[in-house]
Amino acid sequence: MRYLLPALYALALAAFGQQYDTVISRGRVMDPETRLDAIRDVGIRDGQIIAISETPLEGRNVVDARGLVVSPGFIDLHQHGQTPENYAFKARDGVTTALEMEVGASPVDPWYQAREGKSLINFGATVGHIPARMTVLHDSGTFLPRDRAVDAAATPEQLEAILDLLRQGLDQGALGIGMGIAYVPGASRDEIFRVFQLAAARRTPVYVHLRSSGPVEPGGIDALQEVISDAAAAGASLHVVHITSTELRQTPVALNMLHSAARHNLDFTTEAYPYTAGMTDISSAIFSEGWQARNGGITYHDLQWAATGERLTAESFARNRKQGGMVAIHSIPEEMVRLAMADPDVIIASDGILDHGKGHPRAAGTYARVLGKYVRQEHVLSLVDALRKMSFLPAQRLNLSTKGRLQVGADADIVLFDPQRVNDPATFENPAQYSEGIPYVMVHGVWVVKDSQIQKDVFPGRPIRRGQ
Repeated sequence: MRYLLPALYALALAAFGQQYDTVISRGRVMDPETRLDAIRDVGIRDGQIIAISETPLEGRNVVDARGLVVSPGFIDLHQHGQTPENYAFKARDGVTTALEMEVGASPVDPWYQAREGKSLINFGATVGHIPARMTVLHDSGTFLPRDRAVDAAATPEQLEAILDLLRQGLDQGALGIGMGIAYVPGASRDEIFRVFQLAAARRTPVYVHLRSSGPVEPGGIDALQEVISDAAAAGASLHVVHITSTELRQTPVALNMLHSAARHNLDFTTEAYPYTAGMTDISSAIFSEGWQARNGGITYHDLQWAATGERLTAESFARNRKQGGMVAIHSIPEEMVRLAMADPDVIIASDGILDHGKGHPRAAGTYARVLGKYVRQEHVLSLVDALRKMSFLPAQRLNLSTKGRLQVGADADIVLFDPQRVNDPATFENPAQYSEGIPYVMVHGVWVVKDSQIQKDVFPGRPIRRGQ
């Protein structure tokens, strides 16, 4: 029924000979839900897909899409960089919706208000357990905790204050609850379970970075069992972020656990990015004593300082840990990345952030890398399965019925890319490089990338809130 009225509207337009705002002409239209893969014209009016036609359509603006794939815009569930700089790189990578779901925000309303009417692409956030805990425990950190919120156990009164902030954020339309347990190891098992109980009571998912990682117990599997148990006991929905970077060589076991839970009707999902290195703040709890073993036995040389690209030593590690800053962690085996890319149920998400051009290449090239390296070059997965993992599955996770699809009635969030040219030039040494082979990106019927150029003074991005 949701597509009946737009379909009737399309017929009326044809009957009266009216034009569409934009026609994307003769592209290879691919819809990951229905698995349509055919040459079609796409007619767009008022920010919505009105027609998908085997025969040519007329429009006030026509884009010749011959040789290009026309697909739903990509939805990134894990994008920390929520600035104009980051949105531009997202758009050039085919992303039309970028969401801060792991760390989240608190308070929520001001976060949304700061971006309203100023965003190139769609945006949204969870309410974050980390920022709520930092507020209540008076931590001195900004993005991630640095002191009081890291190791301190919350008193009963403080725990209630944290939960109250989470409730307020959900009341303001946050997309769920974000948790980074590894960054707040002082949070008790009871505190974490209480958050899951709140999520269950409010019928909203928890997006969680696990408490620990790697093969040394208590490691990644133990941490996964903690949140699986909490979610199952509370009756909550669970999304585990960047599964390969926490589970490393135990990724097959972790995926088996999550898939088995899903087969038993538990609402559990996960994500991964197409890189063999993670990245986080070197001053965070991730690098507390024992970090080498927790990351699969890596050494200082496996850490790469984002600001300069240099590999660290014991001396530079100690110096940088005092001041803080982003560092890449080269610890993920390539075969585990390939496993996650091939898995039809693992969502693609970037975990991206750039700051004045410095950061991880995943902030700029995640989606082009999947399409270029893992689809075209290495045949790890099919093109339609990649599009499903990048658009339809995240839309399902968010219960967004008009995104992640290329169908009549869907939002006109659309990406056009050349499957023979799409490529990710971004590197760890020079991450601020736009993806190639993605010449057109549309958000709500407005071109934000046209002829491979970011369009100036257009801000069609809309807030994505729960209950829309």
